[in-house]
Amino acid sequence: MRRAHLVFLVAVVLLLTFAIRSVFTLLTLLVEDASADAIPGAELEPLPRTNSTPPTRPLLIPKILHQTYVNETIPARWRPAQRSCVDLHPDYQYILWTDETAHAFITEEYPWFLQTFESYDHNIQRADAIRYFALAHHGGVYLDLDDGCRRRLDPLLTYGAWLRRTVPTGISNDAMGATPGHPFFLRVIRELQNYDAHWVLPYITIMASTGPLFLSVVWKRYLDDHARELPGWAGRVRVLMPAEYKSGPAAFFHVVRGDSWHGDDARLIFWMGSHWMFLTALGFALGGVLGVGVWWLYGRLLLLGTTSGKGGSPQMAWRRRRLRLPAWWRRTAKLDYELLEQHSA
Repeated sequence: MRRAHLVFLVAVVLLLTFAIRSVFTLLTLLVEDASADAIPGAELEPLPRTNSTPPTRPLLIPKILHQTYVNETIPARWRPAQRSCVDLHPDYQYILWTDETAHAFITEEYPWFLQTFESYDHNIQRADAIRYFALAHHGGVYLDLDDGCRRRLDPLLTYGAWLRRTVPTGISNDAMGATPGHPFFLRVIRELQNYDAHWVLPYITIMASTGPLFLSVVWKRYLDDHARELPGWAGRVRVLMPAEYKSGPAAFFHVVRGDSWHGDDARLIFWMGSHWMFLTALGFALGGVLGVGVWWLYGRLLLLGTTSGKGGSPQMAWRRRRLRLPAWWRRTAKLDYELLEQHSA
């Protein structure tokens, strides 16, 4: 193999390795089903809607219910969902984080994050961030305003931390619970500054910097870093599966469609999500075409450099090369001739 070809192949391998490494966590999320940490339905003790009998296991998460909105005037479409949770939990402390109280909280308790908090382009990013800080600091349960409660949340308080599984992959940040100072949420708030990036599409910026995609990536890396911990480890994060979230007979929540921060770019993302197999195949095809094109261009430039050194201008060398038969044609012709000679013999 010629040295120049070897250099090219090494460069391609290094580039592919870097690209795969950059998205490796996202790729592993596609095969992470969270089954090892799933909360069994039998542990959730299905009870009548108004039953306030405490679970048989001790409660670890404090009885605090967190929600966020711009101000204290909650839109009418979400008030029934909010009231359903508040009314079912009269013994819970209820905290509604507004823009004003969230800013004051970060300023007082986490001044190192204030600059990042204020620099976010979208208000939903601050709403995402404050829920992580609230759980890391106070503990409790966070719910989006469009999550209405079907039953009491007490069974979910028996775990050190829990998140909600989403389909087809990853976890969401619309329903979460944790003890104060849980190591997972401490890691989440530390990672926020590292993921503060600005993408072309606002939807991607939000999802990847503070939203569910950000949380899913941090969660997967947290799992990988603690893969050897015993099941009883205090830092374990349990996962509420879809049947126990809203689709099963003993589900905790019913959802009122919100999507208040979704813009026109979200439609593109949702379309891409529903056609991911086609887009994956198209990506591989385009990558193959690009690779062939780069190889051809590299070969032409390499040839131009070597032939121009033998005399004459680079343009003349290029023309001479175009008049010659391609190497693959010459090899094929020779091979056919040799086969014909052998056959004749």
